Amino acid sequence: MADGSVRGFTADNYSKVREAFQANLASGADVGASFCATVDGETVVDLWGGWADAEKTRPWEADTIVNVYSTTKTMTALTALLLADRGELDFAAPVAKYWPEFAANGKADVKVSHLMSHSAGLSGWKEPITTEDLYDWEKATSLLAAQAPY
Repeated sequence: MADGSVRGFTADNYSKVREAFQANLASGADVGASFCATVDGETVVDLWGGWADAEKTRPWEADTIVNVYSTTKTMTALTALLLADRGELDFAAPVAKYWPEFAANGKADVKVSHLMSHSAGLSGWKEPITTEDLYDWEKATSLLAAQAPY
């Protein structure tokens, strides 16, 4: 459909999520959006709708790629806290405990807490990186692991 309507799936007992999603788009709070939720590993909501551009010429698709900017900080923090609660992540431990290659170039003492508080001296890739590099997990992670703090 090219009308910006809401598409996707909601499990029976999650229909109110679809209603809220539709209302959000109808109100103009968002031009377009997507939302997916899982419970115990099962997808219970997978919705998308609205428009991918302000001019409303491109409908939002299931695979529309967008910048999420700082919202990843919240998801990363929640995930890290969940792992810490389970005893699977120690904020006081060196990152190299979990990612040995990270210790290169003076980063052996960088702790998980430094990454979480953005005080590790690694705000991004020092060398230029292409969009293709960002989609290449091995390349992107090896560049970060080899990089010195700056």
